[in-house]
Amino acid sequence: MTIKLIAGLGNFGTKYFNTRHNFGSQYVKILAKRYKVILKKNDILCGYTGQLKLKNNIVYLLIPDSYMNNNGLSISKCVNYYQLYLKEILIVHDDLDLPPGAIRVKLGKKINDSHHGLRNVVIRLNNKSDFYRLRIGIGHPGDKSKVIDFVLNKPSIYEQDRINNVINKSILHTEDIVTEKFIKVMNTLHSYNPHS
Repeated sequence: MTIKLIAGLGNFGTKYFNTRHNFGSQYVKILAKRYKVILKKNDILCGYTGQLKLKNNIVYLLIPDSYMNNNGLSISKCVNYYQLYLKEILIVHDDLDLPPGAIRVKLGKKINDSHHGLRNVVIRLNNKSDFYRLRIGIGHPGDKSKVIDFVLNKPSIYEQDRINNVINKSILHTEDIVTEKFIKVMNTLHSYNPHS
């Protein structure tokens, strides 16, 4: 089984461009640009979509055109439209539990309910979470009451540089990710030191 859908979570609109909560959608934009894929508005799937061809594999790219807490609608529509199994899906999202510049690949199972986008995806997928996730670390403000402002604001130049570096590094492994060579990918990305 291969990955057939890569979806990046985020808030749609220029107001949220380059904010911490939008690194999932930024990942898909950078991925599309690298492979010269044009993302086009798709009203049926409630997002911007494109097709990435990697050897014999066709991978659908998706950025929902909604606020984070409703991103699941677009993803569920793609799952139904393309008749996908959950393990054929990779959701890319920001993660408070990882420092800026860290990145992890993980199979769903336990989902952090504090991430509204992920929670909505699970709800829209009939409370199932057996999809793959690419977690992009953004760090934590240190106080739970500051999280909302933190994720809706832009990272520092230092943080942005670390995050961009690891995104670009992971995109170099897109073919391995799509073909589920996760042990290879994880050994490479998990050992990557964003401060080096």
